[in-house]
Parts: sequence; C-alpha cells; structure tokens
Amino acid sequence: MRARAAELPALPGVYLYKDAHGSVIYVGKAKNLRARVRSYFLDEHLDDIKTGTLIHEARHIDFIQVDNEKEALALENNLIKQWKPRYNILLRDDKTYPYIKLTAERYPRVYVTRRLKKDGSTYYGPYFPGNLAHRLVHFIHRHFKVPSCNVDLTRKHSHPCLEYHIHRCHGPCVEGLVSDERYAQAVRDVRLFLEGRHKDLEQELRARVEAASQATRYEEAASLQNLLHTVEELGEKQKMAAAEGDDTDIFAYYAEPPLVAVNLFHLRRGHIVDRREFFWEDQHKFDPPEFFSSLLKQVYLNDPYVPAFIHVPVGFEDCAVLEEYLTEKRGRKVEINTPQRGQKKAMLALVESNARHSFEQRFRVMKPSSSAIQEALRDALSLEKPPRRIECFDISHIQGTDKVASMVVWEDGRMKKSDYRKFIIRTVEGNDDFASMREVITRRYQRLQQEGAARPGLALVDGGVGQLHAAAAALESLGITDQPLASIAKREEWIYVYGQEDEPVVLDKFSPVLHLIQLVRDEAHRFAVTFHRTRRNADRLRSELARIPGIGEKTAVKLLRHFGSLDRVREVSEEEVAAVVGKAAARKLRAALPAAVDSAAQLTILE
Repeated sequence: MRARAAELPALPGVYLYKDAHGSVIYVGKAKNLRARVRSYFLDEHLDDIKTGTLIHEARHIDFIQVDNEKEALALENNLIKQWKPRYNILLRDDKTYPYIKLTAERYPRVYVTRRLKKDGSTYYGPYFPGNLAHRLVHFIHRHFKVPSCNVDLTRKHSHPCLEYHIHRCHGPCVEGLVSDERYAQAVRDVRLFLEGRHKDLEQELRARVEAASQATRYEEAASLQNLLHTVEELGEKQKMAAAEGDDTDIFAYYAEPPLVAVNLFHLRRGHIVDRREFFWEDQHKFDPPEFFSSLLKQVYLNDPYVPAFIHVPVGFEDCAVLEEYLTEKRGRKVEINTPQRGQKKAMLALVESNARHSFEQRFRVMKPSSSAIQEALRDALSLEKPPRRIECFDISHIQGTDKVASMVVWEDGRMKKSDYRKFIIRTVEGNDDFASMREVITRRYQRLQQEGAARPGLALVDGGVGQLHAAAAALESLGITDQPLASIAKREEWIYVYGQEDEPVVLDKFSPVLHLIQLVRDEAHRFAVTFHRTRRNADRLRSELARIPGIGEKTAVKLLRHFGSLDRVREVSEEEVAAVVGKAAARKLRAALPAAVDSAAQLTILE
C-alpha cells in the first residue's frame, strides 16, 4: 500500500480505497494525489481511529487523474453518490425541496416533483417552503388551465373529467374542446410565469385583453383583465422582496459522537422561509471541518440552485475551490463564510439552537406534537396541506374466502377508534385484492359524497402501486380528482404518492413520519385480520350448530348472537339456553352438544 502510494502522480485527481472484496470504502480528492495519499501512512494519522481503521481494512488504491482541483471536486462527489463508501460522510436527509416540472409533451402538463430527471422536461425551483410549489401549481390550474392529471393524452377521450367542468383545465383530452394554438399559448404563459418574467407576461396579457375587447369577446377580456391584475400584484411583491436582501443558507450543528444533527436555514430575500434537518448515527470520529466540506459538496453540487451566501460554523480546507466552483455554477458570485460577530453570528447561534432541538427530538425519542407531525407529513409526501386526518384501508382473506376490509382513522395526533369501519366484500369473486380495494374505496367515498361530509387529508392504502392505482380508479369513477392518496409497500417500506409513483418516498428508519405511517398501516392490518378471524370463526361455529338435528340456521344465529361462542353454549345451563331458543331446541342441543364440541375441536386441530 505504501509502495502504491509512492507511484501515484503528483497531479490533481480522485483516489479510491478498496477492501479485499474490491468494494470502494473511501473516496477522496487531492490537488496532489501522491502527497495526499502518502500522508495517510504518517504515524500521527495512523493513530487516528478513523484513518487507522480505514488503512487497516484497505487492500488496494485506485486513482483517476483530472486536469484541475475543481474537476476533482465534481468527480469526488459523483463517485461518492455512485459507490456510497462507508468511510465517507454520506448525506442523510428527511426532506428534499420540490420543483415544478413542465413536461415536454404535445400538451404539456405541470407537476410538483422532488426528483430531477433528464427527460426533456423543464424544472423550476426549488421552492421554499415546500407547499409553495403546490400553491403555484394550484394558481396555474385556476388561471392558466394547464393540468396535472394522469390522463393518457396520446389518445382522445369521449368526455372530460371534473377538472374541465370546474374550469381548472382546457380539456386537451377531448377533441374540439381547445385548439392546439390556444393550449400552446397557455403553456407559454406558464413558462413566463414560472421564469419570473412578469413584465413580459403582463405585455402579452394586455395585448390579448385589447384584441378580445375589439372582437367584442367581453367575457374573455374580463377574465384576462383579472389575470393581468393578479400578475401585476405578484410582480410588485417580487420587486419589493428583491430589495430586501440576497439569498443565504446558514448551517449549524450539535454533536454527541457518534450522533450528529445539522440544521440548514434558508433565508430568501432577508426572511427565514424554511429549515432542513440532517442526522447521522455513525460519526465516531467527528471532525467538523472535514464533515462540513463533505456536506456542502453533497448539498450544492447535486442541486441546480445555489444561494449567494453560505454561512458555516467552521472553516475547511477546500473552501476556496468549492466557492469558485459554485460561483461558476451559479453564474454569479458565491461566498462561503464563517461569521464571527454581529447579526450574522447571531443567526448562526439561532440555527445552532435549532440543531440542538432537532438532536433532542431525534435521539432523545421525544414525541413530536400533532401539528409538527402533520407538517412533516405534508413535506415528506409533497401534500398541498398538512393532513389533520388519515383514513387507512386494508384487505383481509384466506385464499379469496371470507373477504373483508378495514378502515382505521388517525386524527389530530391519535387513533380515533370511534370512526373505524368494517367492510364485507360483496361484489368480488375469488382472490382479487385490487377489485376488493376498488369496492371498499368506492363505498366509503360515495357515502361521504352522499352525506356531504369532508374527506380526509390523506387516504392511505396498505400495499404497493397496484393497490394505489385500484384506489385511484375508484375515486376517479366518483369524479373525485383532488383526494390526496398514498400507499405503503410492506417489504421495502416505501411510500408511493398518487401522481408521482415513479418517485417513491424512501424515509429514514428513524423518521417520525415513517413511524406514524407504519403505525396507522399496522393498525389497519390488525383491525382487518381481527374482523376476518371473527367472521371465519362465526361461520364455522354456525355451521357446527346447524349440523345438530333440529337446530336450524335461525336458531344457530340466535345462540351465537346471545352467547357468542359454542364453548359458552356448552357451559351454560339448559334453562339459560331454553330462554333463548325454547325448551325443545334446548333439549336437542344439550343431547347432541358433546359430539358437536368434539367435532369443532377436530376442526380447530385440522386448521
């Protein structure tokens, strides 16, 4: 290993330590590869716990030479993302911020997404706070009528959905409802709006107001005039906000190694708009300069947006080269500072205080408040509003027999058992969980429609994408297009949100949001299985009673309803049985009961 280090070139590049199995266990960058790697074998570094363990485990060193340190910086970050080496500091984050995606289709649509893809679409953002993206998309639906639906627009449909009828979509899915030119114009307006080119949009709208007025299309002119006023107001607000200060991100931490909590505050135009939390459980040798060097690279080299100022609690070795790289990426000056005094130092102290609180919340196992968990749910699942109420559904059966379903309710921080519901599946034959889910969702939300009752902030189904789509189809058949809907898959514990199924939400195992969703899912499963078992046992016992000569179905139902089980019928006196079904039936039952009990016992053993 020492000999291999001496062979490396004295040039910029990236080095990779590999173990005996050839797996990458550490990735680093260097201005001088030979000098940097040889430094690992100095006695003072070998005494360090982390470095000593790394060198002890490493069996081979690879390197990639590049032209300069900035290229090494970018390559190091990409390789860490690719290999996730266990000796590197890896970004673990419960929160990513949303973007607005404008698709590259014949009829483009807008979506809120947390994942950027090279699919030809245009992405705008990120948006702080997370629900701002949803509010903007809602504004686009209402004023520009460009939808976020999942309808197949490559073929024509016979009739439009509810969104068209409530004037939130132009209806490109149905031939003749909107011309290609008009839809393209709406998309151009959306682009100008999302790019912040409000002046250009205002000019377009004024010209169209004038044209509509001259053509005596007064209703259209009035609608455009209202939109023009709204855009003008947004432009004024943007102008005022821009004068209030540059965008700044502030980092601070609290650590009790190996546990570390970091908070990142986003200041936009002089105001705190949101915060982000990061947690680690494996920082046995916590070195703040190295830690923040790695953290900043992973945060900003992977994100298209970079603020003007980044404040960190400690300086680090490659701060200058990272600053230069981010400046080139942003196209304007980026400064990375460690504030020492004044208002900036006070803000750093505030973020540090919040980092300590985050540490307590995560690692001291403090229970978050109901409002906090609702906000976390909204952020994690990209919901428009924090869900006060969750209704969760599960299906239970044995090989397609005795099919039942459950609905459990979480509301304002606790399970609300008075609102639990049981369903007997009526229309599905055989083992078809998707059809069963469609029936249950249809029955539940059709009833809410008929009663005029409020729907939950989130409908959750136990299962994967198939169950999610079954529930969505049921809601669509009722004309419900705005119900937040998600599912949780048991094996991976991934959460699929309807409308963004190709971007499953993968939460940290310590996440309170994941714990809540698992709690609600497990309660729905328990309630469904209990109901199924009760019905199956009742069917079996009713069958056993009905086999007794002279005891018909109605008599068996009366006995089970009154006594609850065959064992209880056996225990009570003949007089108590006679009081329920009459003396004659009681005598027949008492004469045959031991044989019936033996038969039931045999059935139990066979099961």
